[in-house]
Order: sequence, then structure tokens, then C-alpha cells
Amino acid sequence: MIKFENISKKYENGLEAVKSLDLVINSGELLVLIGPSGCGKTTTMKMINRLITYSEGKITIDGKAIDTLDPVMLRRNIGYVIQQVGLFPHYTIEENIALIPKLKKWKEPQTRERVNELLHTVGLEPEVYAKRYPRELSGGQQQRVGVARALAANPDIILMDEPFGALDPITREQLQDELLRIQAKMHKTIVFVTHDMDEALKLGDRIAVMKDGELLQLDTPDQLLSNPSHGFVEEFIGKKRIYQNPDYIPITDIMRDNPALTLPSRTPAVAISYMRQCKTDTLIVSDDSGKLLGIVSGYELQASKGSAQTVAEIMKSVDTFLSNTATAKDALQMITKAAYGIIPVVDGRAKVVGVVTRGSLLSFFANQWSEEGGDLCEE
Repeated sequence: MIKFENISKKYENGLEAVKSLDLVINSGELLVLIGPSGCGKTTTMKMINRLITYSEGKITIDGKAIDTLDPVMLRRNIGYVIQQVGLFPHYTIEENIALIPKLKKWKEPQTRERVNELLHTVGLEPEVYAKRYPRELSGGQQQRVGVARALAANPDIILMDEPFGALDPITREQLQDELLRIQAKMHKTIVFVTHDMDEALKLGDRIAVMKDGELLQLDTPDQLLSNPSHGFVEEFIGKKRIYQNPDYIPITDIMRDNPALTLPSRTPAVAISYMRQCKTDTLIVSDDSGKLLGIVSGYELQASKGSAQTVAEIMKSVDTFLSNTATAKDALQMITKAAYGIIPVVDGRAKVVGVVTRGSLLSFFANQWSEEGGDLCEE
């Protein structure tokens, strides 16, 4: 576990890159640090292996203060991957990967076995790539070697500073998938810096959003999307991105919150008149307290004239409805089964608080986050 306690980094020119940071990075998790340029994310990461020294506070790794450890030995026990890869051009691929094990005086057979194992792990055949030089590899292949080198001495902690930022989108996605596969197998503690929110959402067990040296929110991707706690966080994530993930869109963002309700004791004629007033072709039936009882269509009301005295005799029971804590994904899965293409939304007391229709769903997603126009009314 890595723990930041009241960490600040101040430079001589007065710039405070990190301000009173408290952060716990759990063992075995992939934590993403994200934010705009100059927010302090890279500074935060580099303080872990003392490439940057902090001005105030305390950083511990498994309870040991890092400023009491030899910085060279500290760095040899922490894997480090950067965007520029940093492979030594005059070393072969196997020599690059073997660098830290040799510095730690591993025996040659153990080192060779580890190199071959890691080349397989990152999807490079040792027989093909071990004797090559970095210039003979593509950018994506070089980055794979960089990951292998970071894993070579089997460190518990790996720091990754925008490692895939310079790659083309396809290669980048492939390496993101590769990292997730490796992490699922090895369970390292990974601190990953990026400015790309899509990458953060894909990779992170948790995401730390930073701005101007401060930590604004630390949460899981699900929570970050569904409950951004700060205006900047919501802006940085992007509403469009949130709304492209139906799992995270509250049903209350989609529903019409003034549905046309009628009482079961109303006559069909009164209900039809009210329906015309509201410019709708269906009515939700509720009791005096607003509790959901059923649904009735204009066609059924017209057809029942003379044969029914009240709406209660005509209405259909509602088997398909949603709680106001549901999401857009729930509505999308349910809408095809809903009577008349309408899903009532109820609160914890079964009181009708809104409706979702095929039209409101289509309009919402077509316009990303704008609600469909038009008024409904409540009796």
C-alpha cells in the first residue's frame, strides 16, 4: 500500500505543484491519475520513486517512509514505464529487459528465463525478438518491451507515465487490453498517469481526478460517471461520455416528470376530455395519493363508451414499471415489453413521479442530454 499524507510540492519560484494531498493506493489496484496539463498528476507519481522530492508531508510504502530508503534501491524495486519508452538503443531487447535483474545480481539462467517469460507475456516471441535492437521494432512493440522491462525484477509497484500516449489508436487499444490481461494475472500495484478519460475509464480500478495540484475526486469509474462530485469533474469527464454509457444515466434524467394522471373513478368521457387537454393518447391511473394502479389508452376509452362507467373498469394493470433509482439501461431493456410503449416511474412509496416513452428515449439519446420538448400535464 502506498500512502500520501498531507503531501505538498513547492518550487523555488513559488509554484505549488501539489497541495496537501492525502491519498491511499491499495495493494494490487490499478489507480489512474488524471487531469489537465499542469494539474500535478505526473509530479504526484514521480514522488513515489523519489524522482521528485516532496516539500511537506509523508509518503509510505507498506508502512515504510520512502525518505528513509536509499533512492537507488527504491527505484530498482519499482517498475517504471514512460511514454518515450526509454530503451537503450545499443542494447538488444533481451539486454534491455535484463537490465534491472543484472543490477540486482540475478544469476544468468534465472535472468534468461525471466526475459523469455516476459517476452511471451507481452506477446513477443523470444526467438524472434530477443536479439533485435529497439530500432528494429515498431512503436507498439517497443512499448511492450518497456512494460516487460518494468516487470523484469518482479516489483510490487509499477509507475506508468502516459505510456501509450504517442501510439496510434489501434495499437494503443491493443496495449491497453494487454495491460489489463497482465494485471489480471499478476495483480501489481500500478499508478497510471494519463490525460485521456476514455483510457482512465477503461483501465482504472479507481480514478483520481486532479486540478491545480488538488485531488478533486477519487472514485471507481462507475461512481465517477454516475456521481461526479465537482463541477470540474463533470466537465472534464464530459456529459456526452456519461450519456454514452446507459448504465450510468439516471432514469430521472430521461423521464417526463409531469405525466398525465387520472383517477380510476373518472368516467370514460371525462378521461377522454382530459386526454385531449393534455395532448396525449394514454393516461396513467393512480389513486388519490398518486400510487400507480394501471394504464388506459384513448382507443380503449372511446371503445368503452356506453359499456363502462369508470376508468377502473377499462384500465390495464401495469406489470412494467421502474423505480426512480433505475438507469437508462433498465429503460432500454424494458421499453419493448411496456404496454403502449410507456414505462411509469415510481418512487419508494409506489407514487408515480414520471414516465419514460419510446419517444423520450429516442429524443434523449439523439440529442445526447437534452430533454424532449412538449408539455404533459397533471390532473
